[in-house]
Amino acid sequence: MFFAGHLGDRVDLRILLTIGMIGTGLFTAAFGAGYWFNIHSFYYFLGMQMMAGLFQSSGWPSVVAVVGNWFGKSKRGLIMGIWNAHTSVGNISGSLIAAAMLKYGWSWSFAVPGIMIALVGLTVFLLLPVSPDVIGIQEDLHFKDSEKTDMDAPLLERSSEAKEKAVGFIEAWRIPGVAPFALCLFFCKLVAYTFLYWLPFYISHTAIGGQYLSDSSAGVLSTLFDVGGVVGGILAGHISDHLDARALTAASFTFSAIPALFFYRIYGSVSLTWNIALMFVTGMLVNGPYALITTAVSADLGTHSSLNGNSRALATVTAIIDGTGSIGAAVGPLLTGYISARSWSAVFTMLMASALVAGLLLTRLVVAEVVAKMESRRAPAPAAGDLPMSTTTTMDEP
Repeated sequence: MFFAGHLGDRVDLRILLTIGMIGTGLFTAAFGAGYWFNIHSFYYFLGMQMMAGLFQSSGWPSVVAVVGNWFGKSKRGLIMGIWNAHTSVGNISGSLIAAAMLKYGWSWSFAVPGIMIALVGLTVFLLLPVSPDVIGIQEDLHFKDSEKTDMDAPLLERSSEAKEKAVGFIEAWRIPGVAPFALCLFFCKLVAYTFLYWLPFYISHTAIGGQYLSDSSAGVLSTLFDVGGVVGGILAGHISDHLDARALTAASFTFSAIPALFFYRIYGSVSLTWNIALMFVTGMLVNGPYALITTAVSADLGTHSSLNGNSRALATVTAIIDGTGSIGAAVGPLLTGYISARSWSAVFTMLMASALVAGLLLTRLVVAEVVAKMESRRAPAPAAGDLPMSTTTTMDEP
């Protein structure tokens, strides 16, 4: 993903997305084709998975950059929070499609989604405008934030020099806020993806109201975590827009996730109703900051004032932040496999500790946002005598 983001700021995003989606579809279908061709080589399936992952990595940095090209900062959190719901919808839809295809053979559970994403890739190639200027919308006609400042200039305001030179990988790491948010996302995705992969197993092996659910019922029930995540992403985006404080919002959600995780572990087994309610709240608080950081925060930092209007850091910054988070997404489920052998309480302790660290990593940024808010409120309003005099002359009365 780091390389894909670096590449995304240097090539046409529409072409990169098309290649990534068609390549993903090809190798996903090839994975399923192993059944038809009676292939039993571990290295074949490993290779197909790795190649599919390589092409998939081009997706997120590119789409965040494209959406960021169309919206300024003032409503970016809410808009991207709503837009980010597609990830949960995709998770749920993918599971349902794969389950529906199983009766025809497991190969179709890979072939059909592979064909679908390849077809959508062709649609992207034909129809996607990566920025307003591609379809002739000039800068002065594009929507701009009424409260624009030097810190949140719209993405379209870029200098001619900035257009010609993309930001380097190391330079992107040096943008203020990139490293703290990237490390924070490492722990946020560690928690989120542990739930994504292990929640159905945990539910099916935990007595809820004195009864154990079947694997299929546990899988369906676990989708409520994603539903809560959709609400959390939209809510976090809206709050961060209203407060104009991304770090404060993300940290608040992250710290609030700690008691939610604790209560879900302790009281989630009391009854099905309690389990559903606590799972929904936990999903909202866990996925809220994850969604906010991977979308609005990445877009904001990709157009940071230190770049002097250069928007060609969007894909690189997004790749750095989400790529670092993806490492956590791999580490969390892996550790859970070992820790759960001892006890699930130890797993939840690990998740709560991860949420705590994620919030603490944003402490410096939170303090800076709070101080800035306090200073802006203390700033005196301009006196009447300080207001500029009108330069318009009037005619003397006869």
